[in-house]
Amino acid sequence: MAEQLPLTDYDQLPLGDLKHRIRSLTEEELERVRDHEREHGNRAPVLQVITARLEELAGGAEPAPGDQRNAPPVSGAAGGSPVSPAHSPDGNTPLRHGVYQQTPARGRD
Repeated sequence: MAEQLPLTDYDQLPLGDLKHRIRSLTEEELERVRDHEREHGNRAPVLQVITARLEELAGGAEPAPGDQRNAPPVSGAAGGSPVSPAHSPDGNTPLRHGVYQQTPARGRD
């Protein structure tokens, strides 16, 4: 169903981007997005943004011009990190009471 939504990459959109992208949607399109959100993520902040925009449209606001099919793809979408494991730090855990060789050698010779 996500491919039928009027917003490209809807499920990967951060809330800040969603606030701007829904401004060009009609009431019918927003209702489809709201229904999809209720069925899948049911995220309260997302539903609040959609409901607020629906109320604006009901109060006489007009959808902003623009076509969501021309929107740039979402960066950082699902699919893993662009960081290579070769650039990750070593898998060691710091000592509980300090850093190795900087902790006093109490009771040790």
